[in-house]
Amino acid sequence: MKIVGLFAGVGGLELGLARAGHECVMVSENWPLAARVLATHFSETPNVGDVAALRALPGETELVTAGFPCQDLSQAGRTQGIGGRKSSLVSHVFRLLDATRAPHALLENVSFMLSLDRGLAMARLVSAFEERGYLWAYRVVNTLAFLPQRRERVLFLASRLADPSDILLVDEATPRPRATALATHAHGFYWTEGVRGLGWGQDCVPTLKNGSTLGIASPPAILLPSGEVVTPDIRDAERLQGFPADWTAPAEALGRPGWRWSLVGNAVSTPVAEWVGGRLEAPGRYDPARDGAVLEEGARWPRAARYDGERRIGVEISAFPVWREREPLHLFLKHEGKPLSERASAGFLARAMRAKLRFEPGFREAVAAHLEAMRVRPGLAAAQ
Repeated sequence: MKIVGLFAGVGGLELGLARAGHECVMVSENWPLAARVLATHFSETPNVGDVAALRALPGETELVTAGFPCQDLSQAGRTQGIGGRKSSLVSHVFRLLDATRAPHALLENVSFMLSLDRGLAMARLVSAFEERGYLWAYRVVNTLAFLPQRRERVLFLASRLADPSDILLVDEATPRPRATALATHAHGFYWTEGVRGLGWGQDCVPTLKNGSTLGIASPPAILLPSGEVVTPDIRDAERLQGFPADWTAPAEALGRPGWRWSLVGNAVSTPVAEWVGGRLEAPGRYDPARDGAVLEEGARWPRAARYDGERRIGVEISAFPVWREREPLHLFLKHEGKPLSERASAGFLARAMRAKLRFEPGFREAVAAHLEAMRVRPGLAAAQ
């Protein structure tokens, strides 16, 4: 398909779809740092900048993609909802669809949008597509199906020419996580949390975040089998999203290195996009046996659903379209991380000791041992 990528960021959707054989003919990205990355890696693809200034899409456009801003929808963000200043930019998607009548649209956003404001964001999205004659399907997909990062995102596909259920809702695999232990496998967590939050991951990292609005990085921490606690190198963070190492390096010419974490944290996981791209090229056949309850007006949005032209229907399907075998996390990491600083370790440990979060037995003791090691080695690089 000929693709136009709106809110393209650093090109996660576009790169994944290109790997599946599709062609991106135009992108729209207004953030100079992300635009610099796009200019480096998609040098033949014009970037028209601000989506609000774009009047129409190329006539050849078959698929419009939009990883539209999630800050107002994220549980870790402002949670202002679909009407927030950032997330309301999705209205430009419909303006441009109206102007061009592209037959397909693929959107990506945080899974929290399903419940925020009692699902108002989803209600507005599906109503807007239905009014324009599109069928739709959506599904929560976990990057952990492909890579050692636990990251759930909603993929929403609308089409006037095909049944999106045949693309998004036909693949399902059973996860096969390996048995882990603190002495043999790495465990990821966020050192900025401890009392509540995203928790931790066995042989994976929790969702990569975009950091602060000032470009201050917010990497996760990883307890290695050696007992050392580190924050991963940005190049491994890129790889955890499916990009080649140093994909966002061009952005350093315009801003502090910490901004690269924002670019990576905001990105779409490329293997997820590649999977969708493969199914766009070769659709399957949806099994109606997966149908759940018909969704009445105001019903809670499930983790997967579809619209057949008459009814909105919940779908019974997991967040794992595939399950790819991968190296253990500590072997996946190819670049030396920074030891978690004494201050960061102490703050996390103090919170974790009074937390109700459930950790692997011995985990907090391992962090305490790392803290003690940092106290006797004050010259080590800080992670903050």
